[in-house]
Amino acid sequence: MERRKLLKLLAFAGIGASGATKSLAGPVRRGARAPGKPIVLYCDLAVDPKREQEMLDAFHDHFKPAAESFRGRGYIDLKMLKLRSVVQGGPAPAPGINYRFQLTYESEEQRQRWIHSEIHQKNWPLIENTVLNKDYLVLLTDSV
Repeated sequence: MERRKLLKLLAFAGIGASGATKSLAGPVRRGARAPGKPIVLYCDLAVDPKREQEMLDAFHDHFKPAAESFRGRGYIDLKMLKLRSVVQGGPAPAPGINYRFQLTYESEEQRQRWIHSEIHQKNWPLIENTVLNKDYLVLLTDSV
């Protein structure tokens, strides 16, 4: 492999020319998220049943393509999941919750850049305006 391409590949992987791994996050503290582990955000949404198709069209035709434009800037994955049933345990989701939005990013810092971007500000309301309660549960999790 050409030396320049190899060095770029090593830099992208976070490995220096000496073979030592670089940490962009600095030292790992006990209880801190390990470098290279993504974050996953969940939003439990009560989408108005009369506006369900509008939300799905907005998600697939506008929001998801906008989010995917952030590939290479932290974006990993995005899903809109329709709740089918509670199979076991509790508590069940709050009444009316019929969708779970799931967003995976390389880091919370990169997700923050995405949510403050003009393209996010333009496209998120297309989904949020179809929910019955805008005080929806939002969970931020660390992959372990």
